[in-house]
Amino acid sequence: MNDFSLLHPQNSTEKYNQLTKEAVNDLSIDFLCDAITDDAYERNSIKQLLTSITDDKDVIKYRCDVFDDFMQYPQLRADLIDLLEKLNDIREIERFQKDSEASSLWQLINRLREIDGYVDCITRIKTTLESIDVKSEGLLNLKNNVQNIFNGSGFPELKQDITEALSKVQKLKSITLGVNLDSLLRPSTVGVVSLNDKEFTDSGILKKFMRFANNDSELHNGNDVSGYVHFHPANPMTGKLGFGQMVIGAQNDVNQIYNSEATGADPLSDALKKVVTDILRRTVNEIKSILHKYINVNGYSLVALMPEIVFYVRFAEFCDKIKEKGLPLCKAQVVDREQRNCNIKDIYNIKLGVKAVEGDNSEIVTNDFEFDEDKRIYILTGPNRGGKTTITQAVGLAFLLAQSGIYVPANSMEFSPCDNIFTHFPADENDTVDLGRLGEESKRLSEIFKSATRYSLILLNESLATTNVAEGLYIAKDVVKSMRYLGVRSIFNTHMHDLARNLEDVNNSVEGDSRIESMVTGVDHGNRSFKIYISSPEGVSYAKDIAEKYGVTFEQIKREIDSK
Repeated sequence: MNDFSLLHPQNSTEKYNQLTKEAVNDLSIDFLCDAITDDAYERNSIKQLLTSITDDKDVIKYRCDVFDDFMQYPQLRADLIDLLEKLNDIREIERFQKDSEASSLWQLINRLREIDGYVDCITRIKTTLESIDVKSEGLLNLKNNVQNIFNGSGFPELKQDITEALSKVQKLKSITLGVNLDSLLRPSTVGVVSLNDKEFTDSGILKKFMRFANNDSELHNGNDVSGYVHFHPANPMTGKLGFGQMVIGAQNDVNQIYNSEATGADPLSDALKKVVTDILRRTVNEIKSILHKYINVNGYSLVALMPEIVFYVRFAEFCDKIKEKGLPLCKAQVVDREQRNCNIKDIYNIKLGVKAVEGDNSEIVTNDFEFDEDKRIYILTGPNRGGKTTITQAVGLAFLLAQSGIYVPANSMEFSPCDNIFTHFPADENDTVDLGRLGEESKRLSEIFKSATRYSLILLNESLATTNVAEGLYIAKDVVKSMRYLGVRSIFNTHMHDLARNLEDVNNSVEGDSRIESMVTGVDHGNRSFKIYISSPEGVSYAKDIAEKYGVTFEQIKREIDSK
C-alpha cells in the first residue's frame, strides 16, 4: 500500500501546480477551510490539498468518483472518522520511534503498539468496505488491498502474539525506589527496590516523611533489601517520576521540581531502564522474536491516508449541510482539457452557501455560465454591488472544487480542467507604496502572463481601476488582447464600460481562438437582479433605471413641481 492514494490512481503520472498566494486570498480559501472544520491540523491538510491543482482528466475523474462514494455512504464517513483516532495514535508512535534517545525497551513496546494499531485499522477498514457497495476505483482498490493484507499476513496469529506479548509487559504497574540521603537529606544514590504488578496508591508520602523525620522511633532500622537493590550514583540531572521531574542530587544546594516530556533518555530513567531491561530480559527477547516474524508489517502507509480521509469526509459533511438548505450541488463531469470549454447550470458562490449554513436567510440567485469557442473571455460590467465579484469568484471556486473531486455549487457542470487559476484583485494599499497602484497592478499582471498557458483560468476583478481612467483603459485593452492571443479562459469584471465596446474590432485585430464577449449583471426596474447575460455594456441605462426608481428624472421632477 506504499504507493496507494485516494487522490490519484496507482502508477499515475499526475503533475500539480500550486495556487499563488494572491489566488488563495482572492478565492477566500481560508474562509472556506474555516467553515469546513474547526481543527487546525485538518484545516491545514485540506488547504494543502485544495490549493494543489492537477488538470489530469483521469485523476480528476478518480477523485470525483471517490468523493461520490463518500457522499452516498454516511456510514463510510462515520467509520473512517472513528478510524482517524487510531491512525493518529500510529502517527504519534512513528514520531516517538524517530527519537534516537528513546530506550530500546520502549521502542520494542511501541513497535508492538504500532502493529496492534495497524491490525485494528486494517480490520476496521475491511469490515466497513465489505458492508457497503462502493463504486469508485479508489475505494474498490483500498478494499482489495486491505483484504489481501488481512488474508495474507496471518492476522489472527499476529493479534494473538501481540496480545500475549503486551500482557507480559503490561503486568508492570509500578516501581519501588530506594533513595539514600546524605546528612543534608539530599539524595545521594537511588536504585530499584522492586517491580510491582499493582499501582502505587498511597498519597501520604510527604506526611509520612515529616512524621518519620520528627520521630526517631519511626525510622526503619537498617536496610534489609540491600541484597537485591541495583544502585546508581546520584546525578544533578532530572528524571521523570510520573508527576513531573525531580532533580536527583544537589544543584547549587537547591532541590527543584520541573514538568517535562521525558522519553527515557535522562539519567534516572536510564537507570530504571537498565534495571527493568535486566529483570525483563526474557520478555524483551520474546518481544524481539515476535517482531522479527512481522518485520514487514508497517502501519505508516495507512497514516499517509489520514489527510486524504479528512479531506473527503469533512467536505462531504459540509456538502450535506449545504444540501439541507435546499441549495443545489452536483458531481462535475470532466472532458478533455484541449476543448477549454465549460458549461455550468445554476452556479452560485459557495461562500453564499457557507453563510446560509451559518444562518443567513438571504436569497441566493443562481446563474448559467459557459465557456466555449465563441466566448472564452468575458468583459463583465454592471452596477456596484451587482454581483460582478461574486460570480467571478464563483467560477474560480467551481473549477477548484471540481478538479479536487468535490461536488460543485450548481445543478450541473461539464468542464475542461484548467492547469492553474490566476487572480488579479485589488491590492492592499500597503503593497502599492513603492510602485504606486498602477505600477503594482501592472507588475502583477506581467507575472501572471509569465506563468499562464492557454489552459489557464484568469480572473480579474476591477483591475487597473486607477483614478486616471485613460491610463487604466489603455493598459486594460492590451491585457485583453494578450489573453486572446494566449488563448486563456477569463472573466474581467470592470467599471470601464469602454473596454467592453467594439469588441468585434478587437477580436478581428488579434489572432487567437479565445473570443472576447461582453457580459453584464442585470438591473430590473432599478433593482439589482444579480443575473448575468451576454449583452453590450449598459452604460447610462443603469443610471436611468435608478433615476426612475427614485423619481429623479427631469420628467418626474417636473410633474412633481407642476402638481404643487
